[in-house]
Amino acid sequence: MEIQKTQIPEVLILKPKVFGDDRGFFFESFNQKQFQEQTGVNVDFVQDNHSRSQQHVLRGLHYQIQNAQGKLVRTIVGEILDVAIDIRRSSPTFGQWVSCILSAHNKQQLWIPAGFAHGFYVRSQVAEVLYKTTDYYAPQHERSILWDDPDLGIDWQTSSEPILSGKDQQGKYLKDADLYD
Repeated sequence: MEIQKTQIPEVLILKPKVFGDDRGFFFESFNQKQFQEQTGVNVDFVQDNHSRSQQHVLRGLHYQIQNAQGKLVRTIVGEILDVAIDIRRSSPTFGQWVSCILSAHNKQQLWIPAGFAHGFYVRSQVAEVLYKTTDYYAPQHERSILWDDPDLGIDWQTSSEPILSGKDQQGKYLKDADLYD
């Protein structure tokens, strides 16, 4: 596994070693020992999630104000633009975001630590996204930041108006949101 730092050092892109031939391919999608040795991050994943979305769906920007979740995200069908925003007020990268393309083709994963909001935009006809979390889903603590917050200025690389859930349409601007200290 190759680890690539992003502009926010705690957010990491994981590039697996893929072994392929005319039969198909094989790779380890996660190895806790390697992950800890290469990143210095010790995680215990407690929940795996799987979503399927059609083209132009934008999910996010989600986080839990309590029971904060670190996430390891990958795409097994299609392609997404995955985005992480630092929402820790005390952080030197507060309010900054990073993005990367995750696809079934590139097999990359994005590590997003607790303290970040997360969202993605589906660029292919359909996308299936798997992500591991370090804490359980707690709907009473779930929050959402508006995807088009002008103070964030996220370049979603959209080709049309995104399709949002009702919950995501009701998100808040970063300046009005519940955030981490």
